[in-house]
Amino acid sequence: MSTVVLIGAQWGDEGKGKVTDFLARQADMVVRYQGGNNAGHTVVVGDQTYKLHLIPSGILYGEKQCLIGNGVVIDPAVLLQELASLKSQGVSTANLRISPRAHVIFPYHRSIDMAEETCKGNSKIGTTSRGIGPAYTDKAARVGLRMVDLLDRDELAEKLRHTVEIKNKMLAGVYGSSERIDYQQVLSRYTEYAERLEKYVADVSVLVNRAIDQGQKVLFEGAQGTLLDLDHGTYPYVTSSHPVAAAACTGAGLGPTKINTVVGVAKAYITRVGEGPFPTELHDKMGEQIRERGREFGTTTGRPRRCGWYDAVIARYAARINGLEYLAVTKLDVLTGLDTIRVCVGYRYKDQIIDQFPVSLKMMAQCQPVYKEFPGWQEDISTVTDFNQLPQNARDYIRHLEDLSGVPAAIVGVGPGRAQTLVLRELF
Repeated sequence: MSTVVLIGAQWGDEGKGKVTDFLARQADMVVRYQGGNNAGHTVVVGDQTYKLHLIPSGILYGEKQCLIGNGVVIDPAVLLQELASLKSQGVSTANLRISPRAHVIFPYHRSIDMAEETCKGNSKIGTTSRGIGPAYTDKAARVGLRMVDLLDRDELAEKLRHTVEIKNKMLAGVYGSSERIDYQQVLSRYTEYAERLEKYVADVSVLVNRAIDQGQKVLFEGAQGTLLDLDHGTYPYVTSSHPVAAAACTGAGLGPTKINTVVGVAKAYITRVGEGPFPTELHDKMGEQIRERGREFGTTTGRPRRCGWYDAVIARYAARINGLEYLAVTKLDVLTGLDTIRVCVGYRYKDQIIDQFPVSLKMMAQCQPVYKEFPGWQEDISTVTDFNQLPQNARDYIRHLEDLSGVPAAIVGVGPGRAQTLVLRELF
């Protein structure tokens, strides 16, 4: 049995898509277990760039089985667009399977998402307005529609009619919106979606457990990051699902005893999108330089990401919450050319130094980073193929990150391409 869970150890956008794609070459199966099309994974292979939102990054290997678990919320229109895009790029999607238990995003979810953000004004969360949160809300309220409902025409027609009636009342009465969802139009459109997606639907829990029991290698791919977790993130500036490692079990339908290894992906610096406190955020030319060099613009929204120095307080927190065994450090090349690199090793709160991540956002907003400085390097590292070929200062920087987080590095990324990946330890 060999199972690896890959999670984001920061605020998302850490480069999980690239790392998943790289590890998928050794895996037999890749499973996406939470989130929706609010996530975006970019994979670069040669001169081709693939932007994925719902389909696991392992799809680029035609022989790998790729599964979308029950913990994911699915917008059928987006999924079909993604399938078409991959086909146009010569990628086979024949081995994709979707859980019948996965919940479905409808137009009213997107409308409510946008209406809620508008109503919040200055207190907005900064969602992607893709309907993810309202879909998970319906799931928790036990009024959501799943893929299994989508495939039953009679069930879909009955449940959708009642739901659309309620959502239209909400849009008008709660949000003061003049928008109305057309039941017949949505029914017709989603019936067509169901016909096109039916061939992909299969019981993911059965497939995953069977693969593990047969000794196959299974890679679990998370979306977003630890600090966006609904319980353990910077609430309320979080996503509506659980990006942490434990969610791989509930989001794919397997027990925790079947997980072997947990790997946290972290940039050599840190970014976040949307609202909320960010202790190491850079508001100067350095922040702009990192953003431009790292191409820090959202795969899903195109929004510029907020950039800052690596935060070891967050790294230790992610290690504890997820039980991290290894780190995959990405975008080390972005720091090339800097004379000095700073790492946050603690927070100064009032008259004390704290080394644990605060629960209170009010407290976090008052924290000032305590930095330790490390010498940078000037050499181009984008063509390096072995860790020991890196400049001494680059190697030392990685070792410092290991020491500060308490987690050894298994992978180091020195560029966006699949080949620009250094392996320090084999994970499968």
